[in-house]
Amino acid sequence: MQLTAVIDKKSNEDFHKVAELIYRDDKNYIPHIRQDLEKIFDPNKNKLFRQGGELIRWILRDNENNLIGRVAAFIHPKTSLTGKHKVGSMGFFECINNKKAAFLLLDACKNWLLEKGMEGMDGPVNFGERDQFWGLLVHNFTAQPSYGMNYNPPYYQSFFEDFGFRNYFNQFVYWRDMALPTQEIFIKKASMLSHDAKFRVTNMRGVKLEKIAEYFLEVYNSAWGGHEGFKNMRLEQARSIIHSMKVIMDRDILLFAFLEEKPIGFYLNIPELNEFFKHVNGNLNWLGKLKFLFHLKFSTRKTMLGIVFGVSREYQGRGVESALIKYAGEFIVPQKRYLETNLTWIGDFNPRMLRVIENLGTSLYRTLVTYRIFFDPEIPFERHPVLGGKNKANDEPDNERHKKQSEENS
Repeated sequence: MQLTAVIDKKSNEDFHKVAELIYRDDKNYIPHIRQDLEKIFDPNKNKLFRQGGELIRWILRDNENNLIGRVAAFIHPKTSLTGKHKVGSMGFFECINNKKAAFLLLDACKNWLLEKGMEGMDGPVNFGERDQFWGLLVHNFTAQPSYGMNYNPPYYQSFFEDFGFRNYFNQFVYWRDMALPTQEIFIKKASMLSHDAKFRVTNMRGVKLEKIAEYFLEVYNSAWGGHEGFKNMRLEQARSIIHSMKVIMDRDILLFAFLEEKPIGFYLNIPELNEFFKHVNGNLNWLGKLKFLFHLKFSTRKTMLGIVFGVSREYQGRGVESALIKYAGEFIVPQKRYLETNLTWIGDFNPRMLRVIENLGTSLYRTLVTYRIFFDPEIPFERHPVLGGKNKANDEPDNERHKKQSEENS
């Protein structure tokens, strides 16, 4: 087998081609948008390069010169220092069902990161934010993936675990039938605010993008900024996020809670983009854009994707979360434009949010895993710290969701 670095246009094309070969007989597979991936690998478009990040990619061929695998290794400037240890990352892994080939790819990442002074490796993750291309799918291989979410064959799990990776955290994705009535617990908690004339929940119909960005910024920073390792977001970042949603935005499913004119919470949803991207074969060139816009306008929408849910810290536990959920049940559901909702992944290190989601009457839809390995086996392994709690230094997660899933998989 021959491992070569991606250094030119031809090897870059081969890097993308590997995924086409791995999934050519998989009817559930929807390719990632090539342009999304290219932005990650482009030093002129990915700000992490300018912040000191580094990335390298490889492709793998067999002895007959057939493409059989690919991978990327990188040092993420925001997350490379974890506690006392420097941890690099790998991702965008694809490989035929051959452990020798898989280990050759993973060893390439390990050796490169060792040369860069890293002591461990997370994967498969993104050279960017956690909202895309993060984690290894280990549960539910029979449904089409959501936009930007990793999808892979079942045999990848044994590659990672046999190589020595351990479960750093689970990523749970939930599903809910939109026709289900709002649970009584949310109606009861929302009533805590029903007599406050200053409080309201509304969608963003008719609201300008600039104003939505300002609302988003205020809630984000008051909910997470400067807390649990999150930095305050800048206005230009909020504008970029909201403007990037312009083409696909449905203002009816962007919900904000206000106290007088102050935004104090949000429940933001978008249409499931893979319902439209499945028609473009992973390429948003001029033809792909035309196909996407056509299906976005004329195709029937089935799934709403919940992308973020947050409440300002000073108003948490006062019924705002429930009021947002109650509003969705009263104003989104009756329109019958969406039949189901998927909620973007929630880490098992966030038990508070998991309780909220599970109280909604959701079902655990799919599970991904973020793995970690330390190159020196003497370094003690600890799972991801629990938000608002202490880290658990055990090898395997001890939650009922994981146990139930393991029983189902066996």
